[in-house]
Amino acid sequence: GMCAALVLPVHAQVSDLNDAINKAGRQRMLSQRVGKAYLALGLQVQSAAATKVLDQSMALFDRQLTELKVFAPTAAIRETYAQLETQWSALKGVLVGSAPSAANAVKLLSLDATVLALANTGTSQLEQVHGKPTGKLVNIAGRQRMLSQRMAKFYMALAWGVEAATATSELAKARTEFAQALEILRNAPEATAEIHQELALADAQWVLFGAAISAKPSTGNAANVFSASENLLTVMDKVTGLYSKLQKH
Repeated sequence: GMCAALVLPVHAQVSDLNDAINKAGRQRMLSQRVGKAYLALGLQVQSAAATKVLDQSMALFDRQLTELKVFAPTAAIRETYAQLETQWSALKGVLVGSAPSAANAVKLLSLDATVLALANTGTSQLEQVHGKPTGKLVNIAGRQRMLSQRMAKFYMALAWGVEAATATSELAKARTEFAQALEILRNAPEATAEIHQELALADAQWVLFGAAISAKPSTGNAANVFSASENLLTVMDKVTGLYSKLQKH
């Protein structure tokens, strides 16, 4: 409704390639965050927060998709975003079509994988156009946001008993990737004192999140995972923003 629209900036546009990589990367995160919220609603976990997260994430995805289509510097990138728009429409059909069900959750996990893959392609294409070290770091930092939501999403799937085998292996894989990327970000010569300060906060949130996803999947524990994933997302988004403002490299 109108209320949701009011929180969005009026002059939404992509300012430069770093900003484009940040926003393109954020689309990856949103593909997983909507899934997390949908599964939480199915589990009846954090329902008020999950409804808000779902609505805000869909609005933000729509807005950034428009911005990225306008900004797209090459025909290949324009084509990626045209495809992403089609697949996003299909995913939205599941998200808002009817009340969450286990059967629809299986469909959701397949559709959000396609949206994630295309969003990732767009991010990589923009990073290649950029061609500088900061572009890569914005991409890596930005991907941590996606992994935080992906881990939470698969934890929700386990708590609901949906696609359990896939969820178990994908959760473990994402966990390893997140830890490895934190090392890369920490050791990057481009990292400023401010970035190191935020990364210390990220480490603290990562410890809390790790404890939450190590707990036996249940609706009670899923509520903790939901909250912890939002906190981890917030700090990783801040880190990504700081990397995207490093203009010198």
